[in-house]
Amino acid sequence: MKYSLLLLSLTAATLTAAPQDPVSLFNGKDLTGWTGAGYVVKDGVITCTPKGRNLTTVKQYSNYSFEFEFKLPPGGNNGLGIHYPGAGNPAYTGMEVQILDNTAKKYAKLKEYQFHGGLYTLKAAKKGHLKPVGEWNKEKVTVNGSNVTVELNGTVINAANLDEIQKKYPKHTGVKRRSGHLCFCGHGDPVQFRGMKITELAVAVPAVGAQKLPATPPKGFASLFNGKNLTGWFGHATKDPRTLWKMSDEELEAHKKETRKDINKHWSAENGELVNDGQGLYLTTNKDYGNFELMLEYKTVAKADSGIYLRGVPQVQIWDTTKEGGKWELGADKGSCGLWNNSKGAPGKNPSKNMDKPFGEWNSVHILMVGNKVTIHFNGEKVVDAAVMENFFDRKNPIFERGPIQLQTHGGEIRWRNVFIKEL
Repeated sequence: MKYSLLLLSLTAATLTAAPQDPVSLFNGKDLTGWTGAGYVVKDGVITCTPKGRNLTTVKQYSNYSFEFEFKLPPGGNNGLGIHYPGAGNPAYTGMEVQILDNTAKKYAKLKEYQFHGGLYTLKAAKKGHLKPVGEWNKEKVTVNGSNVTVELNGTVINAANLDEIQKKYPKHTGVKRRSGHLCFCGHGDPVQFRGMKITELAVAVPAVGAQKLPATPPKGFASLFNGKNLTGWFGHATKDPRTLWKMSDEELEAHKKETRKDINKHWSAENGELVNDGQGLYLTTNKDYGNFELMLEYKTVAKADSGIYLRGVPQVQIWDTTKEGGKWELGADKGSCGLWNNSKGAPGKNPSKNMDKPFGEWNSVHILMVGNKVTIHFNGEKVVDAAVMENFFDRKNPIFERGPIQLQTHGGEIRWRNVFIKEL
């Protein structure tokens, strides 16, 4: 059967985000808007204590100018994490701008990127612009798309293009990211901070995401999500769909009504996105499908685990593929979008490549299911090629000829959008 991978050729217009006024990130009294331990507030100043490690903004940011003041003690060491996903070492899962007393003798033999203003392991900064130890310094870090600049006391000491750095350091996870939390990366030294404010910038951004899917379904496709509410869905779990098919029409409708109480607690529609809090039943289509093409986008967070059930059977796997996610022994290092519930060693169980985007970015999935065979393109790359999908509930028999689409979730927030299907 011939079919076109529309996902690879669709284009979208761009929108310009309106600039915002500067917003204070510190009220001078407490750590509202931040999360973490080991920092104290006194007299309008935040100080890192001996137990201080990561102090992280609750909110995530993409393009901005972040201004703050800092005061170093002798030998003081801290850092500013950018694009931090909220888990792991910010210097590697995100990126770290060094905050350091360059004059300390114990640091004389550091690598150049370890001195103040350097992007740790990635790009060194100019020296000579720190004020003497014990005086307040002013710093502004600007992140705009792939460009990062560090300005210290009125002088730009570092300017980096992340796209170029990524070519040089392709294995660095954080350099690929384009959004995340800010955090101060403490090492137990009493470094002090004040005057934090952020200005979110006006930038050209894609209208709808990683592969630029249109907001309306392409020709021949229908939308499974209306962008406004949960119409067309009910709740179900990892249960044999034959239990649904055995019900009378009246019993099935009563069952759907009852399960919608659960999904209304854990699922919502927000700005054209399906949002789940990481708990509750799985979103399940009212309708059953046979052969189809399915397109959708998703983005998730660290430690999350999810999947896409085809004909009510698990699953096209979605999960945290970083080492910090703690599931490498289960195959997470191979990447998302394999048929994870296939038998060990079976074709398609693991994707051919790890194509996962960094947390906070949209991933695009295109699934073709014909008979019992599944082909998956993930972020533009074919990762499963016409692999037989096993029947998790009855492995001695082929997968069911028809069944619902389910969006599974457990363990962390996940967002979905542009969920389109074409029946073949």
